[in-house]
Amino acid sequence: MAEDVGISPQKVRLTINMVRGKKVDEALRILSFLPTPTAKAVAKVVRSAAANAENSFQMSPAELRITDIFADQGHTLKRFRPQSRGRASPILKRSSRITVFVAEREE
Repeated sequence: MAEDVGISPQKVRLTINMVRGKKVDEALRILSFLPTPTAKAVAKVVRSAAANAENSFQMSPAELRITDIFADQGHTLKRFRPQSRGRASPILKRSSRITVFVAEREE
């Protein structure tokens, strides 16, 4: 499951590294206690991936584990700020694309 988020990939990767390889329930519990707005966006994508696995592939939600999760760079909004002597300096508002893969735990 993937989602575009208006947060830079560098900031999203800090949160993603905390939940990589964990069970979905445990990952959502960790994300609920993180104070960053990034955690809310990552939790939304993890919930969506778990729901897709449950409804589309009839996987047990209790056995789901995050097998792969990453944040790639999305689109960049380009803005300009006026500077002295008639110049302009760019402002790059970066966004990221969060992708989550879940699978049932293999015994």
